[in-house]
Amino acid sequence: MAEADGATAAPRPEPDPDDVAWVEPPVCAECGDSVRVYPTVYDRWVSLALVELPAKDVPAAFRWRLMRLPTRAHLPAGIVAVRVRGIEPLPGEPVVPAHSMTCVPEWGEP
Repeated sequence: MAEADGATAAPRPEPDPDDVAWVEPPVCAECGDSVRVYPTVYDRWVSLALVELPAKDVPAAFRWRLMRLPTRAHLPAGIVAVRVRGIEPLPGEPVVPAHSMTCVPEWGEP
């Protein structure tokens, strides 16, 4: 299920509480763009684009939403990524596209 959804990103590293170095945002290994990495509700991680887009501009296979967890949730993260399925969103409703939709691999030197 995770592979079909594109939820194959590595989890974010846990920062050392004693480390005061700047934490760089994660980047895509293929294109070098910045990504947002979030846990899913089924214990996997997904790389998402940095901006929300209207649902009409994002193919159904790449639509995600960010949902806040209840305070009693067992996950340490306060937000999880949830695939948009079942009921189609309205055309203007904002969704977060998976980074794989916008990823264009960098080409090496010719």
